[in-house]
Amino acid sequence: MITFYAPAKLTLSLEIMGIRDDGYHLIEAEMVSLDLMDELEVSDDRGNGAIEVSIEYLDQPWGFDTESSVPDNENNLVSKALNLLNVEKSIHIRKKIPPGAGLGGGSADAAAVLRWGGFEDFVAASRLGADVPFCLQGGRAIVAGIGEKITPVAYREQTFTLLIPPFPCSTVEVYDHWDRIGGPRGENGNDLEPAALDLYPALRKWRDQLGEATGVRPRLAGSGSTWFVEGSFPQEGHHVFSTIPALEDN
Repeated sequence: MITFYAPAKLTLSLEIMGIRDDGYHLIEAEMVSLDLMDELEVSDDRGNGAIEVSIEYLDQPWGFDTESSVPDNENNLVSKALNLLNVEKSIHIRKKIPPGAGLGGGSADAAAVLRWGGFEDFVAASRLGADVPFCLQGGRAIVAGIGEKITPVAYREQTFTLLIPPFPCSTVEVYDHWDRIGGPRGENGNDLEPAALDLYPALRKWRDQLGEATGVRPRLAGSGSTWFVEGSFPQEGHHVFSTIPALEDN
């Protein structure tokens, strides 16, 4: 049995630079890894042509139905990462990163598997998801293209307070809605924020709650649903995490 870890990512800023002919959005973003991590256990080769993924939810105070949010079949990004590695394994995921919260939980898990397998092709990794290449790199980086262009930057220790609403946001739906409403620019460093707020009006309540508690204007993490501010503001419902440097090979 081999155990390794998948750190969450936090998108500090996100600008949409354009749309490719195939519909993929071109971005420029700054991302960091957090000390909020899923834990993955890999068993020996299956030997029967099958890949198995099982999921256990640990320490999940997020308030929504996590069990229905993450597939445990061939649609799971971990299964797709194993296919990319061309290996047959049984993987058990102990999830702490809330799904649908804009923290890259599925991408982090897939990237952890690729890192364990010694996989370093960011372009191929981006076909699994736009956040997978950054999660494969980790640390702190500028991310461009459709996520495959990674420019590492010097690690800086930072602390962030997160408020995670009791519902997920769909990344695909937020991007599609951004297109439908004309591609507005975000006023707070995240171009997806106006689309997410329009599509999920309940996000405003949680933004305002965090802002009133901290005196800092919150920013949406990626496509949502998490709001965050820099600094440590511990209280009920707040989750304080710190940045971590890029992980060494598991």
